[in-house]
Amino acid sequence: MTAFTAEIIGTFLLILLGGGVVANVVLEKTKSNDPGWMVITTAWGLAVFVGVVVAGPYSGAHLNPAVSIGLAVAGKFEWGLIPMYVLAQFIGAMLGATTVWLFYKDHFDITEDPEAKRAIFCTSPAIRNVKSNLFSEAIGTFVLVFVVLYFTDATLTEPETTIGLGSLGALPVAILVWVIGLALGGTTGYAINPARDLGPRIMHALLPIKGKVNDWGYSWIPIVGPIIGACLAGGLMLILSQ
Repeated sequence: MTAFTAEIIGTFLLILLGGGVVANVVLEKTKSNDPGWMVITTAWGLAVFVGVVVAGPYSGAHLNPAVSIGLAVAGKFEWGLIPMYVLAQFIGAMLGATTVWLFYKDHFDITEDPEAKRAIFCTSPAIRNVKSNLFSEAIGTFVLVFVVLYFTDATLTEPETTIGLGSLGALPVAILVWVIGLALGGTTGYAINPARDLGPRIMHALLPIKGKVNDWGYSWIPIVGPIIGACLAGGLMLILSQ
């Protein structure tokens, strides 16, 4: 498996399981309708576990443009590899979101709430406040990338390249994402990943979903916020390592 393929498959599994738990919670007449935030945050953490297990040995399992950028800022990843990684992450996220829709299509069809259906694909704020929402996404991603940098030493050989999450084991990453969701996810839904939010958001706009309401005015926040947070985390790590 190549790094490109690994990032596609890993991100696909992340969104399939992460989006899947939201669908299971918010859509009508599922077996797990409305069990609460703990179920969602736990499943998202475990979804990261699954994605990292599969992609880690081949790509380092970034699964997130913000992680790739943060590692590059910290001097632990090649800038030239970022476009390939980000493209793979977006492809995986879009495929994952589409599969969730196909899997739960009967439940999508009988659910009337358009915001509930959109929530399966992308995030939205609990209270809409641009500065606060941007801050939330930046801080959540800062924690993600800064902590990841403390347990990262994976390398690829031929040529040797520091890649990120491959050697640390998947469980610490899952726990990290879980606690970010529990502690910091209540304001915006903790996208902390531009591909995770924008890729499925695009599919939400393209798929034939009954009564859908798009929210493109908010869509830039889960992109810019995580990139800011990742750059701050990578920059701080670079300073501390001097």
